[in-house]
Amino acid sequence: MEALLTSTAVVALAEIGDKTQLLAILLATRFKRPVPIICGIFVATIANHFLAALVGAEVAGLLDSIWFRYAIAASFVAMGLWTLIPDKLDEEESTKPARFGAFLTTAIAFFLVEMGDKTQVATVALGARFHAVLPVTAGTTLGMMLANVPAVFLGKAVIDRVPLTTVHRIAALLFVAIGLWLVAQTAGWL
Repeated sequence: MEALLTSTAVVALAEIGDKTQLLAILLATRFKRPVPIICGIFVATIANHFLAALVGAEVAGLLDSIWFRYAIAASFVAMGLWTLIPDKLDEEESTKPARFGAFLTTAIAFFLVEMGDKTQVATVALGARFHAVLPVTAGTTLGMMLANVPAVFLGKAVIDRVPLTTVHRIAALLFVAIGLWLVAQTAGWL
């Protein structure tokens, strides 16, 4: 349960203002069909985050040492710092015409844009931390949906009303806190 809840919270906060959330808003304004867009986000996230959690869990199993645990802790701190850097979509990406329908365009775009993204890197780290692929995948997917479904339905109004700097700071603090907690746990202070 800890893996599920932590994964949900970390990714939901990290996703606010992220380029994939901006992509969700862009797709919603382009297609004006929220259900296929939401389904595309869900399918892409499940596939991408399952693979990321699997990589994290497998790498952690192979490299289960005190230094690897410190590296995981450092990765959470680094994610916290990275979260403070706002994302934006390239204008060139947003002007390309869609060849496929809303669902397939969303699924492909989300899967590709999520590669190497903050939330994917966080999913790898969470998979390594918890060694639980399915709860981490479920949690990170739930976090993505919590952040993106309102963005699809409310579009640009969400971005205009949510103070992204504050949300980025809270997400950064959460990542850093998890990293410091892992350092303390690994060092035997807890």
